[in-house]
Amino acid sequence: MTDAHFHSGGYPAFLVLRGEERRLYGVHPWQAGDVAFDIAALRAALEDDQAACVGEIGLDRLRNREISGAQREVFERQLGLAAELRRPVVLHGAKCWGEVVKACRPFAGRIPAFMFHGFSRSLGLLPEMFAMNGFVSVGPAVLNDHAANYREMAAGLPTERLLAETDEDWGGVDGHGARIDAICARLAELRGVDAATLSESLEKNLARFLGE
Repeated sequence: MTDAHFHSGGYPAFLVLRGEERRLYGVHPWQAGDVAFDIAALRAALEDDQAACVGEIGLDRLRNREISGAQREVFERQLGLAAELRRPVVLHGAKCWGEVVKACRPFAGRIPAFMFHGFSRSLGLLPEMFAMNGFVSVGPAVLNDHAANYREMAAGLPTERLLAETDEDWGGVDGHGARIDAICARLAELRGVDAATLSESLEKNLARFLGE
């Protein structure tokens, strides 16, 4: 079972797995403004690694109620680079998914695919997200029996737009397999389908996201 989004050694080394590690390059919104944004260095990293995606990038209201100008500028410039280089993007939008979708709108069709990582609520955005070739990555909240709204959302997402993630820091690839398998099993239970069949669908979806 492939983990669509996990962390390896903390920020900024985000990885996507599909048989082998697929690195993500980008400035997380928590970092925007804390360090100088070097778009030339980001471009060089992406050009050097043709299999890499852009991410985890986006906007965030989890840490601060107001989205800073630095966050918006860094996000938009990274979207522009992803569009130029035709790379899939992994998105972060804690408590501001509407603004993330709005920012992505001008790049639809030029960015090949979007992963809405950690998405919840804002279900009215789903049709536009899917129209942009968006995928929703479901995480360990499905294992929480008290997360009724999240589990209901996960159960109702279209199979062809679904991914699964641990969103955890494993310090490498070892040891995370049991966790992602548990997420897939619970997701299959919520959707009333066979876990092996769902796992196969998730693998195909990740391949589509990666353009394989």
